[in-house]
Amino acid sequence: MSPSPSARTPPRQPVAPETPQETDPLRDPSLYLNRELSQLDFNFRVLAQAQDASVPLLERLRYLCISCTNLDEFFEIRAATVRQAQDFGMPLAADGVPHATLLKRIHDRAADLVDAQYRCWNEVLRPALSENGVRVLHRQHWTARQTRWLRAYFRDEILPVLSPLGLDPAHPFPKILNKSLNIVVVLKGKDAFGRAGHLAIVRAPRSLPRIIQLPEKASGGEHDFVFLSAVLSAFVDELFPGMEVKGAYQFRVTRNSELIVDEEEVENLALALRDELAGRGFLRAMRLEIASDCPKPIVRSLLENFELPENAVYRIHGPVNLNRAAQIYDMVQRPDLKYPPYQPQQLKDMETIFERAAAGDVLMHHPFDAFTPVLELIRQAAEDPNVLAIKQTLYRAGKDSPIVEHLIQAARNGKDVTVVIELRARFDEEANLRLADRLQDAGVQVVYGVVGYKTHAKMLLIVRREGRKLQRYTHLGTGNYHAGTSRAYTDFGLITADPDIGSDVHQIFQQISGLAPAIKLRRLLQSPFTLHAGVLKRIEREMKHARAGRPAHIVAKMNALNEPQVIRALYRASQAGVRIDLIVRGACTLRPGIPGVSDHIRVRSIVGRFLEHSRVWWFGNDGEPELFCSSADWLERNLLRRVEIGFPIVDPALAARVKEESLDNYLLDNLNAWELQPDGTYRHLQPESDAMPHSAQSSLLAKLCG
Repeated sequence: MSPSPSARTPPRQPVAPETPQETDPLRDPSLYLNRELSQLDFNFRVLAQAQDASVPLLERLRYLCISCTNLDEFFEIRAATVRQAQDFGMPLAADGVPHATLLKRIHDRAADLVDAQYRCWNEVLRPALSENGVRVLHRQHWTARQTRWLRAYFRDEILPVLSPLGLDPAHPFPKILNKSLNIVVVLKGKDAFGRAGHLAIVRAPRSLPRIIQLPEKASGGEHDFVFLSAVLSAFVDELFPGMEVKGAYQFRVTRNSELIVDEEEVENLALALRDELAGRGFLRAMRLEIASDCPKPIVRSLLENFELPENAVYRIHGPVNLNRAAQIYDMVQRPDLKYPPYQPQQLKDMETIFERAAAGDVLMHHPFDAFTPVLELIRQAAEDPNVLAIKQTLYRAGKDSPIVEHLIQAARNGKDVTVVIELRARFDEEANLRLADRLQDAGVQVVYGVVGYKTHAKMLLIVRREGRKLQRYTHLGTGNYHAGTSRAYTDFGLITADPDIGSDVHQIFQQISGLAPAIKLRRLLQSPFTLHAGVLKRIEREMKHARAGRPAHIVAKMNALNEPQVIRALYRASQAGVRIDLIVRGACTLRPGIPGVSDHIRVRSIVGRFLEHSRVWWFGNDGEPELFCSSADWLERNLLRRVEIGFPIVDPALAARVKEESLDNYLLDNLNAWELQPDGTYRHLQPESDAMPHSAQSSLLAKLCG
């Protein structure tokens, strides 16, 4: 079926011409690192936080669990994408590594990470937690009293919801849900029907808690826990009366979770996504985690069932769902084992936030500055009789979002409210579908974005009548409209009454929701039209300054970097003498420090208390600097296949603040910084003998929240 006119893919903006491939030495694959392997390396840096004795103990546990969760998502998305690329013969990345070779390297590197994670758990964190009164009990160390309580708990709370399945010709291997906990049981004997036992599968429903806390009177400790997997393995014999359990082995399979919807062929994206989500948990298997002592024949049988190669199995020395230990962090109220609390800096005079923004731009650096002004701006807009319209993008809003409540109230108050909800926000698809339904029921006009392009831009536009004119107020951000992550992620937000920015944002909303043609913006850069070309243009400008003997400097902070044309532009700028400092949290495929190519490029990654999420780009421009904040990383998808924005910080004082806090400050970090080496490894920086220790995040906490 042909798409409707409103669903046609917008034209792609032509990108700047490049040197032909056959004559451009900067296309040499050896000049590029692999994105997937670089992403895996980021998780080693996260794990290093779990191994750092200076970090509070429960925070270390949280970092360990984050590294485990990140690895799950890596297999669900990144490794799955490589496997699909291999199946369909898709072009290689700029590094030129064949897909089959890359999958082998992924396995080897992931195996190293898994080994490091479980050594950290078994040899470091679990003993340290026990010494501090937080015990995660080994099954073989349960006391008689603990065993009695756990057996009773199993019979009362767990056994009634289990449905074991014996494997035989009448009972084929069951469907195993993505990342679910399962036990494969080896049986001996015959059941009531005379059937000889061999293998059975016990699936743990998602309704069961994965971490169980024992009451102090039954265990002797205030903070004693066991994994559900240990309880299932200990008492699984009660599911098979009259038969002998010869072995019980936990396992978990990770599946491809990348949803593919042919948007050109669907009339209703929401309905199509609902159909895809129903089957997401049973897509192609990518990884099998299984107890280290499971016999080889059983492992082979599972691999055959999941159609996995030998190198897709990971032998686990502990619970297969170690990331579930993160629940202990919230269950244990021990401030002495966590980061000290802090109070974000509050904006003064929020009761007149429109007047405040009209007098000058308002800048917020989260989490050091509170997210409250954003919430208050939307609340006041919902209640202010002079506000006529509210337009907003929502990518991830979070559960029980106050922003959603304000938007609903605004619609009920008769205001024109339009919300662009990105249904394809990965792993938030179901939540966003429910959110879309709720907003529509309240009378909000909901738009699902643009076919073929995820709407990742963070924009809020308020139209207010002031006397005889209409005034636009805009909030732009580098992070989501999510009150929870605003306390855990570093991001910038700008509230402004700048008429040019307001006009640009208004036109972008019209373009997304209607049939507007390509537009010429006054201040903003927009992907997929001008953002990519705008970045290249500014890199080229620094190159010209350097060649003319003028100072030339680029400092850019982002989550990831892999766009080949941008990387080649940075290489050429380095060859011209431009000094380039990149702060890239995660994957980076640019290779710094190559003689004659990237001598003047430094790349560092910061991993600390907060997740680095802000995107900030500063171009020196011979003493007339430009600074942009953005929702976009320098990735192919963000620059070419998404709706993104880059917005300038126009006020010189605010621009100076952004540069000092998010760029200069982070380039001084010598405690949480890792420097990328030419061979693709990262070196953890340490203070020089004559240098003061400096943590960028700690300095901001002291400066803004002290």
